[in-house]
Amino acid sequence: MKKNTTPVYYGDYLGLDKILSAQKLQSAKYASPAHDEVLFIIVHQVYELWFKQILHELASIIEAFEGEQVSDEALSTCVHRLNRIIKIQKILNDQISVMETMTPQEFLSFRDYLVPASGFQSIQFKMLEIKLGLKSKYRIDFDKQSFYQRLEEEDRSFLQDLETKPSLFELVESWLERMPLMEFEDFNFWQHYKDATQTMLKSDREIIEDNDTLSDTEKRKELKELENTEAAFAALLDKDKYSLVMESGDFRLNQRALLAALFIHQYSEEPVFNLPFQFLTCLTEIDENMTIWRYRHAMMVQRMLGTKIGTGGSSGHEYLKKTTESNRIFKDFFNMSTFLLAKDCLPSLPVNVKKMLGFSLSSI
Repeated sequence: MKKNTTPVYYGDYLGLDKILSAQKLQSAKYASPAHDEVLFIIVHQVYELWFKQILHELASIIEAFEGEQVSDEALSTCVHRLNRIIKIQKILNDQISVMETMTPQEFLSFRDYLVPASGFQSIQFKMLEIKLGLKSKYRIDFDKQSFYQRLEEEDRSFLQDLETKPSLFELVESWLERMPLMEFEDFNFWQHYKDATQTMLKSDREIIEDNDTLSDTEKRKELKELENTEAAFAALLDKDKYSLVMESGDFRLNQRALLAALFIHQYSEEPVFNLPFQFLTCLTEIDENMTIWRYRHAMMVQRMLGTKIGTGGSSGHEYLKKTTESNRIFKDFFNMSTFLLAKDCLPSLPVNVKKMLGFSLSSI
């Protein structure tokens, strides 16, 4: 590594003259400067800086998954960088508390000067959603109509082009598809799994039917919910039924990818699956943190505006509340626990399979 020959000054290196002079108050153009507008601007500028860092990390992860293979070294780096994104997300979520020190009346002192500017116009946040896998076809109807219409043509074209590129969700789905589904000679995990789940569901039915503390109405309700669970298990291993469930939107991952993810979760302690398990867990947590951010943002907007419309023309709190649950990306990983079996219900892996999944220095 070469040594620098020109001294570096702290303020110049960080561009502080630009950053610290970038808070231009709209309120000052029309009336007395609103004290809390400085806070409002800085909070959103900090958001955008963190979005830039998240996109920087995400770009390297997407690049690693674009190849035909993802090496253990690359996967380890991806897990490390996903964990960094998770830490940043927690800062973003906590930052809402700073914004909440502003009262509704303090916000109203400059709010109308911002129209029609809105968080809708954060290109970096839209990039983040698209790169993760939240493309237009997966958005709620209002989003599909409004996602692009508030943007300038250059930004609109840029994002529409980005939608044509593989997202992290799509790349991860392809990566999972390439994993073996654990059928080795005379060992077929999925037949063992089917037998074990049928035994489990039969036991669940008997528990409900034999529970004298439940009324007839309660039993019917419990049995109805069990039937839904039975249908989900039946679809999991049936190609045609799975396709129908995908069309309804209950599953987003294709069948082979979901089964691979399920196997990774079932045997996450096996050395060959530990890193993939950490990776999938990170994606789940990132999706969870985005959901928490949406929820806290919705609550803050309701606290500040009540039922007023947003500065971008949306229904404000009501719109944000709808996107909180609907704009999920890795929902299949959240629902994975539906299909997990207790460790003592899993079939023991044959010795030759254990050897393939572990680290062995000698023959077993």
